[in-house]
Amino acid sequence: MSEQPPPSSSDHHRPVGGTEYSWCRAVPGGTGVTVLSLLFTKPPNIQNLQTIIQKLQDAHPILKSKIQFNPSTNTFSFFAPSSSPPLQIQSLNSQNSFYQTLEQEINTNPWQKYDPESPCDVFFVTVYNLAGGDGEKYAVVLRLHTAVCDRAAAAFLLRELLDLLFGDGNKEIVNENGLGLAIEDCVPAGKASKPFWTRGADMLGYSVNSFRFSNLEFKESGFPKETKFVRLRIGREDTERILNGCKSKGIKLFGLLAAAAFISAHSSKNLPNEKWEKYSLATLIDCRSLLDPVLSDHHVGFYHSAILNSHDVKGGEDLWDLAQRIYTSLETAKNSNKHFTDMADLNFLMCKAIDNPGLTPSSSLRTSLISVFEEPIIQNTNQFHKDIGLLDCIGCASVHGVSPSLAIFDTVRDGELDCACVYPYPTHSREQMQDFVDHMKKILLGSSDPQ
Repeated sequence: MSEQPPPSSSDHHRPVGGTEYSWCRAVPGGTGVTVLSLLFTKPPNIQNLQTIIQKLQDAHPILKSKIQFNPSTNTFSFFAPSSSPPLQIQSLNSQNSFYQTLEQEINTNPWQKYDPESPCDVFFVTVYNLAGGDGEKYAVVLRLHTAVCDRAAAAFLLRELLDLLFGDGNKEIVNENGLGLAIEDCVPAGKASKPFWTRGADMLGYSVNSFRFSNLEFKESGFPKETKFVRLRIGREDTERILNGCKSKGIKLFGLLAAAAFISAHSSKNLPNEKWEKYSLATLIDCRSLLDPVLSDHHVGFYHSAILNSHDVKGGEDLWDLAQRIYTSLETAKNSNKHFTDMADLNFLMCKAIDNPGLTPSSSLRTSLISVFEEPIIQNTNQFHKDIGLLDCIGCASVHGVSPSLAIFDTVRDGELDCACVYPYPTHSREQMQDFVDHMKKILLGSSDPQ
């Protein structure tokens, strides 16, 4: 595989790829609004921040692109105007808390309707003055269309943004050429090949199996209206024990998080221990290092693929044994290249679910119980974060369109596990999901070291 960055089909325009198209279809319904929310003790210099945002957009042209919809062909494309006014940062006063601001932003959707006469920006920035009871704080929120910014890209943008803030906008950053390529155009030759009849059988299998999956109780039927947020945090000592346990078992953290979620789901139903249920798991894989050409994390765009697996779970499961099964099943699927061969199938089924909610349980648009990422984001703060007044940072995306019941965005920050967990409301209630996540935490904290 070559290591040079891929050429763009055009410096200023290209049609979306298959995965990007799925996100373009999903976002109007409420899934795929990516938010990076930062909390500061010091008021940001708006003029300096404006310059920094412009520098990020110049370095990553897809961030200053617009999404254009062609109703005659039902297609989408990205285009970056050769000249356009700079992104304007919005400044607002708010009585909301930091968490409430995050929920407000994640449910602010300028893409609810694509106007073919007025292409829409993919990137927005808002600064909030939060007048809370413990003194003024300030939230800087970056809101992006997921089709142009997956979780790995968002984490990289965060690092660049903080570096530029600390350096007053003078630090050099990596520049990309043009709008890049869609993930489908970078899959190594032969990796996505699948015989026609095999594809048909797999599509049928995904469709039939979806009716066998068990779900969390739906508090309300009908379409979910909003995305809500709960947080799972574990201290440094317990996080170290958990990560060391994963290392000793030869598994990854996502397997343990998924296992805790499955055990929590089974327990929430007060079922007999011998009662088995089948739970579905969507695992998102950052494919940058697997593509041709290989891409580094500074390539902003959507380069994740999903693998959908199901697992039979009963009461009294051992956390580490279940985590091992979950991890092994993903590795087996990856060794069969299912993250590439099934990419088009899952994109197709995602769009079918959007068009036909009745194909999902109780028309809830739920496609799996939970989603996790194969790798956590690792962040280490340092003195300059304190110097610029950074108190907190949360990154996640909306899920009240077609999506899982709970999406887990896990970060290991300064050695502590910090998971942003989002869910559709009122399909699931805040009390229900807070209890669910609290039980996950209890399971993780209560687990003994693996043997």
